[in-house]
Amino acid sequence: MNEHSARIPGQRPPSAPEAGHGERPAPAPPFTRTDAALGEFTLRPVDPAADARLLHGWVTHPKAVFWLMQDCDLAAVEKECTRIAADPFHDAFLGLHNGTPAFLMERYDPAHRELVGIHTAESGDVGMHFLTAPTTAPVHGFTLAVLTTVMEMLFADPATRRVVVEPDTRNTAVHALNEAVGFEVLRTVSLPAKDARLSTCTRDQFLATRGDHR
Repeated sequence: MNEHSARIPGQRPPSAPEAGHGERPAPAPPFTRTDAALGEFTLRPVDPAADARLLHGWVTHPKAVFWLMQDCDLAAVEKECTRIAADPFHDAFLGLHNGTPAFLMERYDPAHRELVGIHTAESGDVGMHFLTAPTTAPVHGFTLAVLTTVMEMLFADPATRRVVVEPDTRNTAVHALNEAVGFEVLRTVSLPAKDARLSTCTRDQFLATRGDHR
C-alpha cells in the first residue's frame, strides 16, 4: 500500500484488539481553535441524518458552484454524506463559528481517493476540501480564519506531513487563500469534472505563514 495504512492521518485506529482489517476507526473528537479576532472555531464529524438539510442549502447555493453539487436534492446530499461516513479513506466535518454552523471540511487519503493515478501520494499526505456557508453579511478575514483552522486541525496529527488540494483552475479566490497559508502549486491536472491546480503544503510551509519557523 505504498506505506499508507487503511486510515487517514487524524483518525484514531480501532481500540479493540479484535478489530478487523479495513474497519472504520472511531471518529476523532471535536477540534477547537480560538482566533484572536474572530473567536472560536470548532470542527466535529458530520452527522448525515442531522446535518444533511443544512448542508443541502450550502452545497446547492450559487456561491458553491465549485463544490459540484448544484443540482443535488436533499436525498442525494444525505446519501453522499452517508457514503463518506462509511468510507475509511474519506470523512467530513461540520465547522462551527462561535457555536453556529459556518463551514464544511472534507478530508481524504489521496492514495485511495480523488487523485489516484494523478498524484503520487507519499506517507503522511492528506487531501482536503473546504466550503464556507453562504452569508449576506461577510466578515473580513473569515474565510482565511476557516482555512487556517482546517490546516491546524490536519497538522495537529503528527502523522500528517503534507496537505494536498486540487481546486478548480477558475476558483481564483481559493487560489489566493491557499497561497496565504503556504500552498505551492505543482501543476495543472485534468480531473473528471474539472481542470485543477494540484497544490501541496508541508507542515513547515504552513508554520512559516504563521510566523513559526520550527
